[in-house]
Amino acid sequence: MADISANETVRAELTAAEANSNLILAGYEAFSRGDLHAVFTRFADDILWHVPGRGPLSGDWRGHAELLQFFQRFMALSGGTFRITIDDVFARGNQVVVLSTQSAERGGRRWSSPQVEVWTVKDGRASTYRQYQGDQQAEDEFWSMPV
Repeated sequence: MADISANETVRAELTAAEANSNLILAGYEAFSRGDLHAVFTRFADDILWHVPGRGPLSGDWRGHAELLQFFQRFMALSGGTFRITIDDVFARGNQVVVLSTQSAERGGRRWSSPQVEVWTVKDGRASTYRQYQGDQQAEDEFWSMPV
């Protein structure tokens, strides 16, 4: 005999995962259009944004105001050339993992790197973002180089 309560729990987790995945993907789509207002509506007011490394973009950014400064900084550093391509998405419960390729140009140099981006969704909004770079040293060097 099947355990109906277990099946209902699995269905609820799948539904939540799908909703969370859709929320995060809609944020990437809004970002690609340059619609930061739509991006921020998907983020908790106190979102924590973590970028590892030792470069000028590394650190913890908290809340919309700090995150806006972060976005403006990397767009300025890249002269507006920064792009994200979504390669795959995995979701379970309140976690969404995005495999992406990020790219930009600075000072005549092109950079592209695979990334793993881990999102936590709470109460229907992204509350945490953690980035894991494919080549931390190359990324730090790219964003740190003088132009």
